[in-house]
Amino acid sequence: MHLYGTAKIDQNGHLEIGGKNTVELAGKYGTPLYVYDVELIRKRARAFKNTFEKLGIASQVAYASKAFSTIAMLQLIKEEGLSLDVVSGGELYTAIKADFPVEKIHFHGNNKSDDELKMALNYHIGCIVVDNFHELHTLHQLCTERDQKVSILLRVTPGIEAHTHDYILTGQEDSKFGFDLQNGQAETALQIALESNYLNVLGLHCHIGSQIFETTGFILAAKKILEKMANWHEKFHFTPSVLNLGGGFGIRYTDEDAPLEPSLYVEEMINEVKEETERLSLPMPEIWIEPGRSLVGDAGTTLYSIGSSKDVPNIRKYIAVDGGMTDNIRPALYDAKYEAVLANRANEQPKEKVSIAGKCCESGDMLIWDLPLPDAGTNDILAVFCTGAYGYSMANNYNRIPRPPVVFVENGHDQLVVKRESYEDLLRLDLPFKEKTKI
Repeated sequence: MHLYGTAKIDQNGHLEIGGKNTVELAGKYGTPLYVYDVELIRKRARAFKNTFEKLGIASQVAYASKAFSTIAMLQLIKEEGLSLDVVSGGELYTAIKADFPVEKIHFHGNNKSDDELKMALNYHIGCIVVDNFHELHTLHQLCTERDQKVSILLRVTPGIEAHTHDYILTGQEDSKFGFDLQNGQAETALQIALESNYLNVLGLHCHIGSQIFETTGFILAAKKILEKMANWHEKFHFTPSVLNLGGGFGIRYTDEDAPLEPSLYVEEMINEVKEETERLSLPMPEIWIEPGRSLVGDAGTTLYSIGSSKDVPNIRKYIAVDGGMTDNIRPALYDAKYEAVLANRANEQPKEKVSIAGKCCESGDMLIWDLPLPDAGTNDILAVFCTGAYGYSMANNYNRIPRPPVVFVENGHDQLVVKRESYEDLLRLDLPFKEKTKI
């Protein structure tokens, strides 16, 4: 068993997180229940931020809120002094309601609507990451009409595809995101942006993938982008002040995963950018990054109550829980792997392998295959680890199942930060059918 953050087993053999007994939390708030270890989130945020400060590098660490966005979460991120990455009007609206400093908000996305761009301009957010020519022209037009300037980054694809340990230099040109660095699109976009009186080009942005366990991809991306920056510095007299190397820093879900410490990712990036800027005679830019999963992924644990079971002789035993693909669609969507324990019997040795089934009317609603567990029954609570990223944020109401609540735990205190949906909530937007008047 691998325990994350403040998690430990108490004297009763119960799983404890943030100083709170998870069995008692399940009794208090019901199941399914998302539990977040606030101390671990703070630790990760500070690890990224402090590394830049220790090395004296101007930076912004922006939380990629698509991983998990609620008012309380964004208030916690604000408390830790981070910036914020949003990718929709809804995420931006959440940030505004959380009273997040607008100058520290960055707006991503490959198909921002006119209304979303207007919203960003209305709130005077710090930066818009421009993804394509359509957006570039639309933003210029909107700013011209409003006589308003805005700071932007141009998102580029540097021709590097990162699949954890596999880096392919010619890959990732075929992407729905960004201006291609190889075929001249990025240079054309830069020319257009520099000609605008309203677009302040801070620099470039890239993102090479997710669940990355090495620094090689980031180093190669930085090298390729800085070489292009040097060319543009000479050609257009353009001196970028920002290089955003994105996110994608991996976390441990199972024994197969071996992530690095946040500080190591940052140190390697800084070293490469320093070396390349000196070699190319460029000023050292600010370095921005966008951790999401690596801040909240392993800080989240989902608690379930065990229900029915089915033993298929000589094949497998299924154990069903009271959640599933409605609160964690990643196993069905990505074949994502997780580990879990019985929260109320965490010290007991496994006696069998079981497969954890969700309650949705869908054969693919399986959370974990072949999980070693003690004999589990209807009085047990299953704790699934590392559900903090893309669990709640991708939750849905398939089969009209209400979404679970979210609880923050820290230093022996628990706080409800998202209420459990009710059946009435499910119908809140429904309107009755009105039969057409017969003629």
